Amino acid sequence: MSVLQWFVDLGASVMLPILLFIFGIILGTKPGKAFKAGLTVGIGFVGLNLVIGLLTSSLGPAAKAMVDHFGFKLGTIDVGWPAAAAISYGTALGSLAIPLGIGINVVLLITGLTRTLDVDIWDYWHCAFTGSLVYALTGNFALGLYTIAVHLIVIFFLGDLIAKDISKFYGFRNITFPHGASAPSYLVAKPLNWVFDRIPGFNKLEANPETIQKRIGIFGDSTVMGVLIGIIIGILAGYNVKEVLQLAVQTGAVMMLMPRMVSLLMEGLSPISEAASEFVRKRMPGRDLYIGMDSALSVGHPAVLSASLIIVPITLFLAVILPGNKVLPFGDLATIPFLVCLMTPVFRGNIIRTVVAGTIYMAIGLLIASWAAPLITHSALAAKFDMGGNTSISALVDGAVWTTFIFVGLAKVISWLGITIIGAVAVGGLVYMNKIKPRRAAKLENSNSAKMG
Repeated sequence: MSVLQWFVDLGASVMLPILLFIFGIILGTKPGKAFKAGLTVGIGFVGLNLVIGLLTSSLGPAAKAMVDHFGFKLGTIDVGWPAAAAISYGTALGSLAIPLGIGINVVLLITGLTRTLDVDIWDYWHCAFTGSLVYALTGNFALGLYTIAVHLIVIFFLGDLIAKDISKFYGFRNITFPHGASAPSYLVAKPLNWVFDRIPGFNKLEANPETIQKRIGIFGDSTVMGVLIGIIIGILAGYNVKEVLQLAVQTGAVMMLMPRMVSLLMEGLSPISEAASEFVRKRMPGRDLYIGMDSALSVGHPAVLSASLIIVPITLFLAVILPGNKVLPFGDLATIPFLVCLMTPVFRGNIIRTVVAGTIYMAIGLLIASWAAPLITHSALAAKFDMGGNTSISALVDGAVWTTFIFVGLAKVISWLGITIIGAVAVGGLVYMNKIKPRRAAKLENSNSAKMG
């Protein structure tokens, strides 16, 4: 267990290169090529984290200044996903998420119930998070572990479900994002998009980055949009001219640098993805595998970043006016792109739709994060996490994600049965997508061939 904890503590930027190197060798990639691919991905993650760090260090103080400027008072602090991950992996229960996840993924792959080969095992902390909250609520270790297992099945189901839209919108071939914070928003975006399509006038609005740039020229450029949004946030924060300009350039820099870091990640992933496709083609004809990766690959898209930066001040405004909210958004403001990045493909890059849907999502999420705050605080104390003098903490990632509410809520109301219901739905979805649907398609194809013959 101590060896596993040591490996987890290496973080995604070190874990992923090691895992990708191992997977590359297993898939038949030459050692030198596999090593360089893994290293490139690791460097890409370092670069991405530096850019996110820049966004955090610029948006964090601006958010605090905005709160102070308008005299907002909220009793629970959003400590951010790094703290939530540390809390999740800080207990014996949470540290079991990785071996459990690997085992379940292997079983589902062998039985053909999933197409997702998930190498992003560090992000199993999202499942450890819900398991830890259920344990904090019930005091039942076995139920907490069962929750982790079922949540893992859910994210493999979501990985299979979203893969085609990811390929179509982002252009990532055979890659998916079974990410506990990002993937759930896809299921919210689908019905919202159906509603948006039926609102007269609204359904005609085209607001993807390319359309915006055509209509308003340089002001539609994603980097310039980042600068303008930075200026607005700086003014709302009560900054002086110097501070506003500095924030503007920093947000513009994020808009320019984030896509380049994602390109570096894709450069490293391409050889592994190609090797996986070839491996499956030879050994499992008729099957496609998706490489499960961190949704960080998608957050560099201009539509995602533009919408996310607009949602930041909206989220702060919602936190103040929303009845029942107790959470002051802070640590996870810079990670809002991770919460909306899988909404954007559903809306085909439409920034207006993403902002509207993201606003609805964050409003509900703030209430969930407020509801979960006592359990998150309890879990933090159990993991001996330094709360920095705060008596109540929460996090938008994953405290504001609807799956947290469903898992913990059902565990509270009907215990084992509630978690089992979620698992049954996820397994049913996997069976339909990977067993029933392909058989129906094959049967239809054979029928059509027979008619043509």
